[in-house]
Amino acid sequence: MTACAVETAATQWNGPGGSEGSGGGAARGGDGPGICSHGAHGAHRSPALAFSADGGYAARLAGSGDARYPERWTLDGPEAYAVPLPLYQPEEPDTAVLPLADGRVLIHRRTAGRQLFSLLYPSGPETGELTLGGVETPSADGYGAAVLLPPSPDGARAHLLVPGPGDGSGGIVTAIWLVAGGSFGPEFVAEVPGRCTGGVWLDRTGRLLALDRQREPGGPVKAVAVDLERGGEVSPLLQIAPDSNDRLLLAAPDSGLLVVRSDAPGDDRIGWGVLGGERPVRFPDCLRVPGGAVIPFAVQPGQALQPDGCAVAFTVATGTGPVPAVWRPRGRELRPLAAPDGWFPGTGRWTPEGVLQLPYAGPATPCGVALLTPPAEPPDAPGDPGAAGSGPRPAAALRPVPLQQAPLMGRTRTG
Repeated sequence: MTACAVETAATQWNGPGGSEGSGGGAARGGDGPGICSHGAHGAHRSPALAFSADGGYAARLAGSGDARYPERWTLDGPEAYAVPLPLYQPEEPDTAVLPLADGRVLIHRRTAGRQLFSLLYPSGPETGELTLGGVETPSADGYGAAVLLPPSPDGARAHLLVPGPGDGSGGIVTAIWLVAGGSFGPEFVAEVPGRCTGGVWLDRTGRLLALDRQREPGGPVKAVAVDLERGGEVSPLLQIAPDSNDRLLLAAPDSGLLVVRSDAPGDDRIGWGVLGGERPVRFPDCLRVPGGAVIPFAVQPGQALQPDGCAVAFTVATGTGPVPAVWRPRGRELRPLAAPDGWFPGTGRWTPEGVLQLPYAGPATPCGVALLTPPAEPPDAPGDPGAAGSGPRPAAALRPVPLQQAPLMGRTRTG
């Protein structure tokens, strides 16, 4: 049996009026209302602006109404700037764009029964387009539910999830396709039994992909790890309680920090654990905002063996509008930050040094990135339960989080 623990000693959200950090700009992962960015039944919602794996580029679908077009942002220079990439006709509102590390932008279009892919790039005053091909999605379910995943950690590849009926079994399977970075256009990679959503990379090579899988209709959703180099071999990742829905929202491969969402405590809660760790998944009370939604969108990289000090950025949506906030497991406090005007809520990335980059756009600044540096948390005091035993186990294989048997604290059975 696996377990969870509710952290009741926590600070209270002090509202969007306060702010932490130093502002500045060069010049933007289910069921249950407003908890995470995975929508109904875990369906993924494309961000307003997507980053490349190394953060050197970003892309979005700019414009409005019937005049939408791809736009690429260059972020690795002294000043951010945008390049529009329009083509011969406006894009549909459900078109997705994803920047690659080489500066090209993958565009994902939906047509009747197919998912089509091309690479866009500036070509003088025009937009160049390299057609990659398409993936057949004959079922209505696959057409609407096909999801373009975040770029692989190497920045050169992109994958697509396509749910559909299994061969003669009557059940649902999810196909994983490599749609950019292959040799001959879209390439089939693996097939996973069950309906899969989400999509979080667990390593720096693009081999291990975490998916939220519902094995049977009406059954619980459990995060699993899929090994793309072993034909889609599936291993359990989150099994907090037998009947709970356990989803993975974010992962930091360097530190091992996992940000999860589960109803194991009795209702939907945001929690954290450590990949390969032996402590129960924890659900801090500070990550609950009465009357508001708490949505994690970025986790700090580069914090080797320091999951407690790893910063996580959240969008806190209240009646006064969305506010960015930062939380660290060590600090046990959700601190609001000052967002720039025109910030794309739920969008941003951390540098290894702890600088949060928030992209924004407006009439005065069509392309900008605010740099926020929240103060670091003090080290845990000796005997602090937040520190002991929370580091990842060296060379640990992918296993459920947590691993050991522990009493359930504050949990009521659902269903």
